[in-house]
Amino acid sequence: MFVMELTYTAPVEQVDAFHAAHLDWLNRLYEEGVVIASGRKNPRDGGVLLAVGDDRARIEAIAAADPFVTGGVCTYRITEFVATKTAPELGRYKQQPPAGNA
Repeated sequence: MFVMELTYTAPVEQVDAFHAAHLDWLNRLYEEGVVIASGRKNPRDGGVLLAVGDDRARIEAIAAADPFVTGGVCTYRITEFVATKTAPELGRYKQQPPAGNA
């Protein structure tokens, strides 16, 4: 699982010019089952996405395709983690720790 933290590198007014395209991109990721939660940071200097996947390179490619990135108004910090405990509603995303790391 991955935490995808985006940080704006341009004023919010410039970010807003890419907002509709960013939402279309994000909606496709929800439809594909890649993103399971997302939202703006408070204060509004970026956002956070919770993504499901085993392939970091794929998640990095997804982030690189964000219209905010291609538009030059944000950067991503991607953190991979193993979801060994989840709320019951997220049970299908629960993971086992890698061998030797129990």
